[in-house]
Amino acid sequence: MELIEHLSSKAQEDYYLVQRAKAKDQQAFTLLMSRYKDSLYYTVLKMVQNPVDAEDLTIESFSKAFARLDSYTPNFAFSTWLFKITSNHCIDFLRKKRIKAISIHQTGKGDDGDSYELPIKDDQLNPEQMMQRDQSVSNIRAIVDQLKPHYKKMIELRYFEEKSYEEIAEEMKLPLGTVKAQLFRAKDLLQELLGGKR
Repeated sequence: MELIEHLSSKAQEDYYLVQRAKAKDQQAFTLLMSRYKDSLYYTVLKMVQNPVDAEDLTIESFSKAFARLDSYTPNFAFSTWLFKITSNHCIDFLRKKRIKAISIHQTGKGDDGDSYELPIKDDQLNPEQMMQRDQSVSNIRAIVDQLKPHYKKMIELRYFEEKSYEEIAEEMKLPLGTVKAQLFRAKDLLQELLGGKR
């Protein structure tokens, strides 16, 4: 049997519940969930800022943890291990959804006193970056304005409105091949204008 004296009494109780859960004791799973579902949910909610997503992610985090119980070792508290799995799951979710989340460097302590951190990168632009971006967009638009109206329209549809070639062909009532050829020419002309600005 593994030595668990270094764990707090609550963490030791968790350890025994984990052992029972590994033996497929359904009551042990239920007890572990009831102990951590609220704190896990509020941690997830802070990260994703959406109650429905937070509920789903909390349940999914428990599922992931329970599926990996064999990999848990009592080197640290079950709660620390569970919160780490949850943190990673939420970060994966945020990356997939490309959610612009505020920066959180939430630190907490597991039952054994180990700290855990739930970092999320802040992808928001700072005011200076926003100003630079807006200036760049203005500069590009000024250069696009120098193109002949037909080419200007094509560039705007493709790159500012992000329309597909098919959508542009439909809107401009042109064959698809013509749209591709004229966009290629428009990009060449734009490149020449950009080169002249250097």
